[in-house]
Amino acid sequence: MIPATEKAPPVVEFRGVSKWYGNVIGVNKLTLGVAPGITGLLGPNGAGKSTFLQLATGQLRASQGEVRVLGRRAWNNPSLNRDIGLCPEQDAFYEWMTGRQFVDFCARLGGLPGPVAREATARVLDEVGMTEHADRAIGGYSKGMRQRTKLAQAVVHDPQVLFLDEPLTGTDPVARRDLVAIIRRYGELGRSVILSSHVLHEVEAITPRVVLINRGRLVAEGHVREIRDLIDKHPHRIVLKSENDRALAAKLVAFDDVVGVELARVQGGILVETRSPDAFYGRLSRIALEEGTAIERVESDDDNLDAVFRYLVNP
Repeated sequence: MIPATEKAPPVVEFRGVSKWYGNVIGVNKLTLGVAPGITGLLGPNGAGKSTFLQLATGQLRASQGEVRVLGRRAWNNPSLNRDIGLCPEQDAFYEWMTGRQFVDFCARLGGLPGPVAREATARVLDEVGMTEHADRAIGGYSKGMRQRTKLAQAVVHDPQVLFLDEPLTGTDPVARRDLVAIIRRYGELGRSVILSSHVLHEVEAITPRVVLINRGRLVAEGHVREIRDLIDKHPHRIVLKSENDRALAAKLVAFDDVVGVELARVQGGILVETRSPDAFYGRLSRIALEEGTAIERVESDDDNLDAVFRYLVNP
């Protein structure tokens, strides 16, 4: 877990927060402090990510508990809008406006006076690669162009905390690459970013610090490596391919930390389950040199964030 320090208090803090819609629970007794920097907010669809962001940006009032951003109350606090930016998942444009008009309009809503708003609009449109299309009507924009424009309006007033709700959804590879670079650069400028996504590898490419939620509850938080340690109680699955799979399986099953060995049904090889992956990998080099069990391939899907998430939300 990565705790906030005295020098860097949490930029977003949930204290026993619940939000329910009738009989449906969006967030359930959530207590969490998000430290400065870039943090990935991860969870499957319906996990409560959008509710989390709406509570943090003051769009929703908590049914129970308290939400604070930059040490200030999130709900019913219009002055906070100057210091936060939101790129929502759903489009909410005036389709007849040009991209430039829309971003300039949002800059003014963020408290920037006219000349400053125009200058800031031109700058952020250039940063997100939309200068060429800035004077076209938004109604004719592609998905990637709309996402870039939404990001521009979220940062035009230079907020301290930026909330991004599934910002890469539906974008093409080029737009995705550019948006990832923009998000990283914003974090490098010393701003804090909370990035919501259900696509784990996208978040992993931006930041190693994540918060996992499921069904409105906190599952885990911290650095990916630290979270990976939480699933040591689950057998680590490794696929091995050798010149003699059966002979290799017979050797491996003798080790105490190996809890299962089976012949893989697809593309040959064997599937090994071990509770001590470090020890297991440590002895592989010796086994690979032994006669009759030369190892040709070693793979594991359990070494990435996707596997961590599957383990933690599907115990």
